Amino acid sequence: MAVILFDGTCAFCERSVRFIATRDGGYFRFGASQNPEGRALLEQFNTTREAAKSIILIEDGQLYLRSTAVLRIARRMTVPWRWAAVCLWIPQPIRDSVYRGVAAIRKRIAGESNACEIPPPEIRARLI
Repeated sequence: MAVILFDGTCAFCERSVRFIATRDGGYFRFGASQNPEGRALLEQFNTTREAAKSIILIEDGQLYLRSTAVLRIARRMTVPWRWAAVCLWIPQPIRDSVYRGVAAIRKRIAGESNACEIPPPEIRARLI
């Protein structure tokens, strides 16, 4: 099982989940890192949402953060999105600096989510 944990108060993150879910062939499950289920998963890896401050991928018993999580997620998506995974060859400090730049402005790009939007049934069935 592969799980993506995201910031449930971030509209950018919620839109990203919808984007991924329509392009991953049903591979991922999703959960807000603030929810009890998300926090429990993070505890299994001795980390917290606050420490991660990132999109989080848990796959094959490993926890991935920031650019590594995003690019490993891209590997499971349809073409052309999966081609982004070649960027895993770029040194992680460089990739993560780009990730941090986008993360710093994500709420300015999409705003905050004030209410829990009810996802469509195909995504709702994949929530943890």
